[in-house]
Amino acid sequence: MQLHDLTPAQGSTHSRKRVGRGNSGKGGTYAGRGLNGQGSRSGGTKGAGFEGGQTPLAMRLPKLPGFRNPRRIEYTAVNVATLEAKFEDGAVVNGESLKAARIIKSEFTPVKVLGDGELTKKLTVQVDKVSASAQAKIEAAGGKVELPC
Repeated sequence: MQLHDLTPAQGSTHSRKRVGRGNSGKGGTYAGRGLNGQGSRSGGTKGAGFEGGQTPLAMRLPKLPGFRNPRRIEYTAVNVATLEAKFEDGAVVNGESLKAARIIKSEFTPVKVLGDGELTKKLTVQVDKVSASAQAKIEAAGGKVELPC
């Protein structure tokens, strides 16, 4: 048996009643639409979201407040304590190594190193941004920060 061989059981389906074919065709006169009014007219239905004259929900809800900057850059925050835990002494911290250490999801996401925690290892940090406190801790531990131009 193939998919194209499947048919409904005998007598389980009915053909649609054809209305509006004259009085001899059992669907004539008003064709199930009633006498007069909006429902009897062609195209006589209200659109989706119409609430009987009440102000629709989409108009009652407030719009988003404030300004959303389309050019905003979202940085992934990485703390100094995380670098201390995940990297060896003398390592280079960049997008590839952060992805390999499973700290960030993609090596192309912008990263900012923050100064929470302590750092004792000498690291070379090559990321998009570094906070002032993080830069001080990295350089105090003997490492260096290389920011893009």
